[in-house]
Amino acid sequence: MMWEQVIQKKGKQKGPISIILVGVHGNEQNGVRALENILPTLQIEKGCVFFAYGNPKAIEKNKRFTEANLNRMFKSDAMLLEQEKVSDEYARAQFLKTYFHKASALLDIHASMVPNSTPFAICEANAHSVVEYLPISRVVSGFDKVEPGGTDYYMNSIGNIGLCVECGYLGNPQAIQTAEESIIAFLKARGHMANDLRVRKQTVIRMYDLYITKTNLFTLAQPFADFEEIASGQLIGKDGQKEIRAKTNSIILFAHSRNKMNEEAFLLGQKERAW
Repeated sequence: MMWEQVIQKKGKQKGPISIILVGVHGNEQNGVRALENILPTLQIEKGCVFFAYGNPKAIEKNKRFTEANLNRMFKSDAMLLEQEKVSDEYARAQFLKTYFHKASALLDIHASMVPNSTPFAICEANAHSVVEYLPISRVVSGFDKVEPGGTDYYMNSIGNIGLCVECGYLGNPQAIQTAEESIIAFLKARGHMANDLRVRKQTVIRMYDLYITKTNLFTLAQPFADFEEIASGQLIGKDGQKEIRAKTNSIILFAHSRNKMNEEAFLLGQKERAW
């Protein structure tokens, strides 16, 4: 399967080593299409870049995953369930880690399942010198603490730079263009290509809480757009019979009704003035 391959491109001059990852969630095909468009003519001037397909089996089936969420497989084994540790996604994570250790920075391309969602980046302050060049107006941090296990989390945990870009709605062709622009901007910011980009003005939002369902029925009180502002005390949803309300003025992200216990239902965050 071609997607199992990791593609390596080297420049004529010495430079940094980076990795670009697409298709960690197999139904988010914007990154896969972006690589198909970019790679045939892409010229790396300095250093080395690995291009990897995150979850080949899920990409082939156009499914988010086959057995487990690959983007939660990058935490310690002690934090994983036994059934997760025998999944195809766990094995794939171990393979990808070998390349993560070769690179000093990662760009992971994703897309949203929510229509009308706008692109944003997920990273911590250590990625500031890279993310500020990406075609993104909103940067979200704090995921390492509230939602560990992603590719960016793992890169940060080993002292490298982990950066994820959510390119907008997966059904919108614009998400492919955003993925292409983000990849090129990342390569330029990392020094693999001449950097002719300007620094972007970006809003920073720090996530402080992830709500995990306590029952098999969590129902949102209303549809919430990503980054919608909610007031202190506002009803977010019901977990079984219990009302779940915001404890302070917040910004909500990735809000979904769920029908299983221990599922991720929504994240809450707040704007920050700067890193």
